[in-house]
Amino acid sequence: MPLINNITNEDFNRLVRFMHSQYGIDLSQKRQLVTSRLSSLLSQRGYSGFGPFLDDLLRKKDPGDVEQVLNRLTTNYTFFMREQEHFTFFTGTILPELVRRHQRDKVLAIWSAGCSSGEEPYNISMCIKDYLGPQAGQWDTRVLATDISQKALASAKRGVYELPDTIPPNWKKRYFRPSGKGASQYMVAPEIRDNVIFQTFNLMDPIKFRVKFDVIFCRNVMIYFDQPTKDALVRRFYDATVPGGYLLISHSENLSKDAPYRTVAPSTFQKQA
Repeated sequence: MPLINNITNEDFNRLVRFMHSQYGIDLSQKRQLVTSRLSSLLSQRGYSGFGPFLDDLLRKKDPGDVEQVLNRLTTNYTFFMREQEHFTFFTGTILPELVRRHQRDKVLAIWSAGCSSGEEPYNISMCIKDYLGPQAGQWDTRVLATDISQKALASAKRGVYELPDTIPPNWKKRYFRPSGKGASQYMVAPEIRDNVIFQTFNLMDPIKFRVKFDVIFCRNVMIYFDQPTKDALVRRFYDATVPGGYLLISHSENLSKDAPYRTVAPSTFQKQA
């Protein structure tokens, strides 16, 4: 069956409204992306056009179908030590402050929101283990890692990766094991895997976790949102952050001038204590 490369204004607007209302994703300027990334799916599923496909998608809201659309319209691309300046600031400034603040309870609350295939939360955990050293066993440093994509979370839980050159050599020895699936494939070591809790979560939902967070990483996620959606999410993050806690976003993103956090480093923000 030939690829379906045309979508009517009505069908495009139906999809735009659905994705925005349910997932905060703004596709209003992405018509070409929508047609190019979904046309093969429609052909594989035997649809004659976008109309019948959207009729079924919006009527059934089948989780598997919705996830296929989400995976095609967003890019679950990430890697270890991405935007390394964040990890330098995290290790050099944030962690020393948190360790002083939590000397009594020895609990850190850190959230990787939009964790994709898992490199970010594992990277955070490695930074923590490296910083705490022999004392790490005395602390509860488990990282919450959430994503809307079951496919991305399944990959994250497997924890098997090709390691980039940005990984410090001593980390490669300490925090990874050969996976047995090829010379370039490594598995995250159990002490790091067990330090990350993966959970499905839609960032458009109310944030009602049991604890408030010392640090929230939400990088390369808000690029898919329009400004009102970003602003509303940042307010929810702010309410979910402890006084003195931090929000880190991607260098390609920004907060509104009236955002409640104060800027402390590039793409790094702090809630007033």
